[in-house]
Amino acid sequence: MATFNREMIPDRQPHAKGGGAFGHFEVTHDLSRYTKAKFLQKGAKTETVVRFSTVAGESGSPDTWRDPRGFSVKFYTEEGNFDMVGNNTPVFFVRDPMKFQHFIHSQKRRADNGLRDNDMQWDFWTLSPETAHQVTWLMGDRGIPASWRHMDGFSSHTYMWVNEEGERFWVKYHFKTDQGIKCLTQDQADKLAGSDADYHRRDLYEAIKRGEHPSWTLKMQIMPYEDAKTYHINPFDLTKVWPQSEYPLIEVGKLVLDRNPTDFFAQIEQVAFEPNNHVPGTGLSPDKMLLARAFAYADAHRARLGVNYKQIPVNAPKCPVHSYSKGGTMRSHNASDPVYVPNSKGGPVADAQRFRKMRSGLLMASLYVQLIRCARTTMISARPMIWSIV
Repeated sequence: MATFNREMIPDRQPHAKGGGAFGHFEVTHDLSRYTKAKFLQKGAKTETVVRFSTVAGESGSPDTWRDPRGFSVKFYTEEGNFDMVGNNTPVFFVRDPMKFQHFIHSQKRRADNGLRDNDMQWDFWTLSPETAHQVTWLMGDRGIPASWRHMDGFSSHTYMWVNEEGERFWVKYHFKTDQGIKCLTQDQADKLAGSDADYHRRDLYEAIKRGEHPSWTLKMQIMPYEDAKTYHINPFDLTKVWPQSEYPLIEVGKLVLDRNPTDFFAQIEQVAFEPNNHVPGTGLSPDKMLLARAFAYADAHRARLGVNYKQIPVNAPKCPVHSYSKGGTMRSHNASDPVYVPNSKGGPVADAQRFRKMRSGLLMASLYVQLIRCARTTMISARPMIWSIV
């Protein structure tokens, strides 16, 4: 009885309602000129877990509410886990991370009566004009996917790739559904919300069980590092897209989901995606929302799952990991001395040679963000001044 009383854990905040499956990602095209990441080299095949979700609803809410869908992918690479935390749209509502919690509060429930409030949502949107692009997606014909299998997935954020020579590129991930885009009308979605609140979760599980394994083709937009200095829009603005006429999609490989979870709680409810999970050849960008998420997601997992959430099997890398962390709730991996660095006891050290080519790019990104914060003008007019200082 005492165990039963403690079976529930906190919901995600947001993206509480969702489902997922396991599969693999295989690279079919040569990307070596853009990245040295081993899992992105032609012929590489990497195990994955993917979670789909709605943003605003609680864990028991209907799958077919009009809401953006989360599209998160964890790649279990031989160099560690790489996570892409995305959505089914290429843009987002806000670009300032300090506005994120206010946006989410406006989409959830009122303080006084605990009810969702359309006026509250539109109040935030109309007072935040940068939301217009995403609101157009949400209120358009693609606002309610027919299933998770029939929607695209996007990184939305701009990320960095680095090749073997240390050259850097800005990139955006586009997972294009091979099943084709299919959507629901508002009337269809409302009826399903009342008859089967788990419609999308059920659809994915039963499709895989039948052997109808959904797949997505990964395509990339790739911008040379120098282009960002003079690009006509801020390429790190999460509320905007890069026109494909200027940066066309480049095919990379195939993502396939072919295995259902056997323990939904252990494998899907406890899976923890975080944009700070990177491997050599990948990195962050000056996107302020991405940099904030690199902190906030990991912190959310510590609060929801415990400080040792990376030791939960679904979150654990498939390669050896060396750390000086010790203690904490639910620690299962044994720590050993020494438990500090630097040390003269032969403990693990950072691979400076492998990291050196990445470090200058990440330092540049950090400096760029700091200079943006100091600018007292718009992003467009500030950019030439910022880059000349850098």
